[in-house]
Order: sequence, then C-alpha cells, then structure tokens
Amino acid sequence: MASSTRSLTVDVSWICRFPALSPDNRAVAFVSDRDGSPRAWVQPLPEHVAGGHEAPLTGRYSVPSARVPEARVIDTGPEPVGNVLWSPDGEWLAVLVSPGGGEHTQVWAVRPDGTDRRLLAGPTDTPAQGSAVFVRWTGQGSTLLVAELAASGSTEAVLIDAGLGHRDTIAVGPLMWPSAVSRDHSRVLLRHGPRGMREMSVADLPFGKERPLLPPTTDLGTLSPDGEVAYIRSNAGRDRMALIAMPMGGAPQVIAERPDAELDRFSVSVDGTVALLVWNVAGRSELEVADLVEGGTRPLPPPPVDVISSARLSLDGALAVLAGEGPATPSHVLLCDLATGAYSRVAGDDPLPDPVEAELVRFHARDGLELSGWLYRAGPSRTPCVIYLHGGPESQQRPTFNPLFQRLLAAGISVFAPNVRGSSGFGRAFLDADNHALRFHAIDDVADCVEHLVRTEVADAGRVACMGRSYGGYLTLAALVTYPELFRAGVDVCGMADFATFYARTEPWIAAAAVSEYGDPVADRDLLRALSPIHSFDRLAAPLLVVHGAQDTNVPVYEAEQVVAEATARGIPCRYLLFHDEGHETVRTANKIAFVEAVVGWLGRWFEEQPGRSRG
Repeated sequence: MASSTRSLTVDVSWICRFPALSPDNRAVAFVSDRDGSPRAWVQPLPEHVAGGHEAPLTGRYSVPSARVPEARVIDTGPEPVGNVLWSPDGEWLAVLVSPGGGEHTQVWAVRPDGTDRRLLAGPTDTPAQGSAVFVRWTGQGSTLLVAELAASGSTEAVLIDAGLGHRDTIAVGPLMWPSAVSRDHSRVLLRHGPRGMREMSVADLPFGKERPLLPPTTDLGTLSPDGEVAYIRSNAGRDRMALIAMPMGGAPQVIAERPDAELDRFSVSVDGTVALLVWNVAGRSELEVADLVEGGTRPLPPPPVDVISSARLSLDGALAVLAGEGPATPSHVLLCDLATGAYSRVAGDDPLPDPVEAELVRFHARDGLELSGWLYRAGPSRTPCVIYLHGGPESQQRPTFNPLFQRLLAAGISVFAPNVRGSSGFGRAFLDADNHALRFHAIDDVADCVEHLVRTEVADAGRVACMGRSYGGYLTLAALVTYPELFRAGVDVCGMADFATFYARTEPWIAAAAVSEYGDPVADRDLLRALSPIHSFDRLAAPLLVVHGAQDTNVPVYEAEQVVAEATARGIPCRYLLFHDEGHETVRTANKIAFVEAVVGWLGRWFEEQPGRSRG
C-alpha cells in the first residue's frame, strides 16, 4: 500500500504501465513492478467491466477498485520488462525485455499463459551490441513489426512471425523508424531524421521507392487497414501537434487540432473507423473520439486522473485501455467505454491517503518568455525548496506520480518542477527555443525559477537546491556553475557533463539524432565546450550528489565519473551513488527506495547546515 505523504518512511507504490487488452476484452496485460521489478502481468476482467457497464465516475480521485480475479505474472525471466502487447489473434504477448537493466533491449514472444517463451530479436552477445524494439502487430496472423538498431546506428524494419520465426527485412536506413505496415503487408510507413526534424514517408513493398508524405516535424503515425491513408501526429505548417490524415496521392487533411493544446498521443481502431485522441492541455489530459469515416470529433468525460500516459483501443474499437496517474495516484489501468464515456479502474495500487496538490505556476523569464511549472508546497512560505528539472529536453513536467516528491514534502522540502524553454507540450516555437546557442537562455531560465520562488516567498533564498535527470542532470550542472550563488546543494542524475565525451561514448544513433538539438561535435566544437559544465567546475560551490546506472549507454557512466573526480579534486563535498543493475532509468523498487533515501538525506543535510559552516 502507498504510504501517507506525511510519513518519513520511504514506500514506493507499485505502478502499472502500457496496458493492452486481449482480443476478446476478457483480460488486460500490463507492465508492473508490484513484486519489485517491472514484469509482464495479466489481469482477468469480470464480464461487467469488459462489457463497459460501469457507471461514469465522478471526482478526480474517486476511482473505486472493482472486484476482479487475481492478476498473474507472466514469467519472461529475471530481466526488467519495458512494454507488452497482445497479438490480435490472442495467441501471443510481445514483451520488451532489458537484459541487465540497460538500454540494449530484446523482443520476446510468450503465450498468455506464460508458456512457450521465445526470443524474436535483440542482442545475445556480451557486452550487448544493438537493440530491438517491437512497434506493433500487423493484424496478419502473428506477425510483429520490429525495429532493430545496429551498433553502427542503422535501423532495420523487420516483420517477424512469432509462431514460425520467419523474418522479412522491409526497410533499412540511418535515423529511421518503422511506424506501421498495412494489414496485407503491401505498404510501410517510415519516419526519418534527427530530433526536431523528423519526416514521414511511405513505400510499397517489397521493393518500392519511398515517397515523402509530410515535412518536419512529424512523429507518431499509423496506416489505415488497406494502407491507403496515413494518420500522422504532426506540427507541419502549424505550431502545435495535430492529427493529420494523408491519403496516398492526395492532399493532407486535418482530422483534429486545437489552439490551446497539443495532441499527445492517438490510437486508431483495427478497422480504421475510429481514433482515440489524447490531448495535452497545459499538462493535463483530455480525451476525444474522432470519426474517421464521417468526420468530426466528440469529447469524452474528463478522466479521473490528471495524466493519461498510454492509450490503446480494443480490437473491436469499443473500449480504450489507459494508463493514468496523478500527483497522489500511482500509474494504474483504466478502461473507458467509448460509447458511454464510463471509466473503470481495473488494476493498480491505491492512491495516497493524503491528497497532494500540484499547483500550476506561470511566470516570465528575463527576456519576457512565459514559463510555467508545477509547485508542490511543503509549507505556507519560505521553505527549503528543490528545483527538479526533467530530461529530454523534448519532454515536459506534468502532474504525475513521483515518490521522491512525496518524501521531500514529508521532510518539509517544497518541490518546483518547471518547464523551461525546450520543453514539449507548448508548441514548436517553445520546443526549439533552446537549440544550439539558445541553450544559454535555458540555463538562465533555471535562475529565473529561483528568482520567482524567492520573490513570491515560496522558497527560503538560502535553502534552494537544484536537481534533474538525463538532460535535467546536465541542466542542473550547468545552472550550478553558471549561478553558484543561488544553490545550497545539487543532485545530478545521469546527466551529461561534457558534450565532447557524451558524443564520443553514447550510442551512435543517439549521437546522430542529437546534432540538431545540441550542435555538431566538430563544426560546433567551441560552442559545445562553452555549454559543457565540466569546463567551468572551478565555479562549482554546491555540494553534489551524483547518481548513475552502470548499464546506461544513453548517457554513459563516464559522465558521472568525471563529475565526481573534478568535484572531489576541488574539495567540493560529493557523494556518488552507482546502481550496477540499472541503465538510464531506475526501475527496480529496491533501487528506487535507495535513490529516494539518498536524495532526501543529502538535501536535508545541507539545508540544515548554515551556509557559513564547514562543509567537510
């Protein structure tokens, strides 16, 4: 059970993600860490829930737990599971597995009863080379569309028959991602390009020439059953992501767009008649149903949680299975009847007993750009406060469940989770506002967050810390050396410290994709050096906790090692927490608890000590 936000113990609630319904709507598969590590589970559904006869729910967190049969774990071995998807014929579960907890993933197939487990794609050597990710079942038998990433950075799109093991490579290329295949396997939809510059194209199989469909920026996409229409999430010709229909040989048609929101994700029914749209409205989720035959959209009732992180339609298109969460509600599984708008909670841990309020705060940066963030108050005014910076940077702080925030609040430490420039969810102009040399302005944004918190008497000026993970870890280090006078302590979680070493050691495809965001490691060498915090560590003053996963190949562990070495050499108090069985994400419950304990203990220590006292 989840613990109270006022408890000083660390109790990480278990979560459910990436739910997928069985073809007969009688069970749902999902990924959960309820036994300590993410694994695939199957939850049978009672008839009245699968049939969508639940009454609509009221209240944001008043989600009752239905009486359902006990869930069972699907044994795919000891390694963490990252995703699961039920085949349309009901015969298989596709399971994404992370050997050693790292980023070099494998694709397995297993029967829904846990038998007949078999490896379909992914590295088998040690150390691992390359990776494999499943995209979707094609709807033809038990054929799965898989993306195989080679160590060189090239990607192969492969059709794999889960039963027979037959493999058919249908496309190859650098910075390429297969988005969909038509049901008759006559056409493939492909995404090309680096971050922020991705395009969609289509090719006839087996050997047809690719034809471009939409210019940048496009992202998610799928095909109608006959392959004659591509449905694409795109901001081509507009600032915010919308759903665009692209008939083969025709002009693009806008299915749905909103001036106040971005399309976060969408799912199209197997028969191609209905689409479920999930909108990101200032960080919270709203749902709509689009009629792809007659046209038009209709809203669904507000979901009983703040954020929908996953959405898939049932085979018959009548139900949506969702993963939803909020500040006090761990990620869990919801069913939504598209006809009635009724929601049913079918799997997941209980909400926290003490509601946690996430307050949306808006303010202006020094150059006038509007910024925003989510404020979690530990007290009425002038409390210790940590600024928490998200990764990406093409990501967004949203009012989701974070056990660390709960524990910090219990310790009397407020949390401000901002969306500085470069964050997603606010349109293309805001997303691109930190590219290349503009990144110095994103560093200034962090300082402007501190100024706002102190000026509005949220934070005690002498007790502000900065922390973040991945890109947020980089931005933390950059803020600490650019504005050392503002911060009492810092926490760097798998952040980049030197762009030169990052480019040299990360995965080739990550390095190639990052050029449009950060700059070219050769042509922009001087700029990247100026942006790299490690070269300004003579300005570092804040005690620093450094956290990393030894299996991380996205941001290799060398980034953490050089931070620790440079900070220690300068006499800066520094602690290094290395998880040997984790990659870029911390997924095992025991490690999550250790991480929360370390962060709260580290910040508490330096917030309690007065700035003028010894830091030894």
